[in-house]
Amino acid sequence: MITDKGRQELHGWFVGRLPESWFTELVEVSADREEITVIGRIAEPDLPAGASITEYEAACQGRITEFRERTRAQRVEVAREAQIRFRRQLSWGARCGHSQEMFTHISAPVMTRLKQPERLVLDTLIAGGVARSRSDALAWCVRLVERNADSWLADLRESLHEVERVRTKGPAPATEDGLEGSALEKTEK
Repeated sequence: MITDKGRQELHGWFVGRLPESWFTELVEVSADREEITVIGRIAEPDLPAGASITEYEAACQGRITEFRERTRAQRVEVAREAQIRFRRQLSWGARCGHSQEMFTHISAPVMTRLKQPERLVLDTLIAGGVARSRSDALAWCVRLVERNADSWLADLRESLHEVERVRTKGPAPATEDGLEGSALEKTEK
């Protein structure tokens, strides 16, 4: 899991690196072990008063497509730089109005061992037409938990950040001679 300092460095780098004209707001900069996701809000289309919701949504989709094509070469360059710096793939997305589209993203394989009762859950989802395979069924379960356990997952992430904070305030690591950094400094004076 990425640390608070790592998250701040990541966000700061993208704020500094991305052209100011691209996004009205940097909606999300997140990372896991394989991927960094950057999603920005782009300017909404200026439609005449009385435009229908359908027209507005289509205009937002068109705006996202225009942004994607116009920035492609620059996004590839930023992604290359980010991959060198952070050693992760970069995935892009844009949000306009209520529409959001991911341009690139990684589907990382995850291996797990399941006991029969757990496999039966997956097989039931397949038999019910919810998923085509155990892999699809497992991904469906993860999305369901993500959607329905937002506050619990947020609490868990917050507690992990607290553990990280406490860990960084801990004693200085021991040096080669066994003394802590602060004790070593005292003996040298």
